[in-house]
Amino acid sequence: MNQHTGEPANERYPALHAQLTGFLSDVELDGVKATGERLVEAAGGVDALPDYKVMVAYGGGKDSTYVVAFVRAVQLHLALNFGRTFTLRVANMRHAGVPRAVMENIDRVYRALGLLDDDRAELLTIDHTLVRPFDVDLPLPQHLIDINRVDVLMNGHRAAGDGRPTFCNSCNLAVADFYGRAAWFDGGVDVVMTGDSRREQLLYSAWIMRLAKASGVDVQECRTMGFRGILLALRGIGDTYFRELFGDDSASELAEREVSTGDRSMQPQFISVYDLVSYRVHDHWDLIVDFLGFQFDELAFSFSESDCANPGLMAHLRALRVEFVQGRTYDEGLAEYLELAEELMHKKEMPQNLIDLALGRYDTAEKRLYRRELSDEFAREAFGLSEEALVAMVFSPFTDRGARLAAFLERCHPDRAADADRIHAVLGGPDGAADDEIESWLRDVSGLGLTHLRTLYTSSLVDFGAPGTIISRVRAGDPHKYHVATIDPASGAPATELISGR
Repeated sequence: MNQHTGEPANERYPALHAQLTGFLSDVELDGVKATGERLVEAAGGVDALPDYKVMVAYGGGKDSTYVVAFVRAVQLHLALNFGRTFTLRVANMRHAGVPRAVMENIDRVYRALGLLDDDRAELLTIDHTLVRPFDVDLPLPQHLIDINRVDVLMNGHRAAGDGRPTFCNSCNLAVADFYGRAAWFDGGVDVVMTGDSRREQLLYSAWIMRLAKASGVDVQECRTMGFRGILLALRGIGDTYFRELFGDDSASELAEREVSTGDRSMQPQFISVYDLVSYRVHDHWDLIVDFLGFQFDELAFSFSESDCANPGLMAHLRALRVEFVQGRTYDEGLAEYLELAEELMHKKEMPQNLIDLALGRYDTAEKRLYRRELSDEFAREAFGLSEEALVAMVFSPFTDRGARLAAFLERCHPDRAADADRIHAVLGGPDGAADDEIESWLRDVSGLGLTHLRTLYTSSLVDFGAPGTIISRVRAGDPHKYHVATIDPASGAPATELISGR
């Protein structure tokens, strides 16, 4: 029922359908009809539609917003033409890098599409293992924030703060877990609608299987199990990845990060709308911005899909590394990351006005200082991390048994330089190395507890030029990287460096 008028939801469908389809091109309208026909056939006929459930995974960015609107148009089209339609499940995943602005965008989109009070819609928010009905004001669970903070720090210290390993590796495994939980929750769904092309799906599946095989997974068995097989392969990759990150004896960390693989008895079908629509945001700007109320927030919109603020932190980390590790300037580091960001934006065919908007936020000294302050504030609020902890992360002073500890102390904490032996003793523990003062200082400066710091101490800084670790193998297959023009910190000569980001 409509909570405002008392009307059944379907009585509002004609007006809503007319509004929504008024923003679609003839090609898109044909795509809506073709998708409807495909869903009727997949369901087993029109009469089966009321028991049929279709899911869209909604990141909260501009591209997934379009997919939600398109599938809603299909749902309304079937209801108006056949008197029956499917249930639409829209599931959004959150993590600490998702600012409130993303949830506010989602709320506006749901309201514009008439989804919030439609009994043919299931709107779910998934915070790791916690599945709840969507509410714009849902607090993010502290347990999830703690997991995300530790993952960022542990990945970042192994990767010297390089963008994709620091923020995306653990997050991508969490996305796989999200799909498993969203697709099989409460009886599961029949279809998952995606905006990825069939080619993209096949390439991604092949990359997963190669990575899984290198991790010791029986990929032949996985290939016979469809979507669930992909999730099983990702579970195997995740197990190897997190063992490398936390150690073989870290049972609790491994258990809480295990990828959900759903129910063997159900196998959702994947249907792509990629060939039926355009994903260039300027082709449907009026739909997304004017009708759906989407806003390009200054935190949530950073160089790519506008669904989290972590890309802004990636730029911040590059700049901190250049300033503190290489001894150059923060602005030089920003310029190097912006070179990567512009290349990625062009590859994603972002319209020039959005590219200009993103880069324009860094085009004066005052704006760059403001972005630094904004990044620091977001890191504190989202992850509980100070700039001091971020600087420690890009220095990676604890890995390789503290090989860079002396340089870190000299550059960033000269008052502690004389305590290097005490710090090594604590990190190399655990027996006979109790030193409450040093332990407290280490926690404050790094944001990590002693157990995780000792794990880093016995781990190596990842060599991305060698395939010896799964972290390096993941980045090797990641297209979001670029050789930027930089300066060799040892010689001062011009050089190039491969960095990653989003």
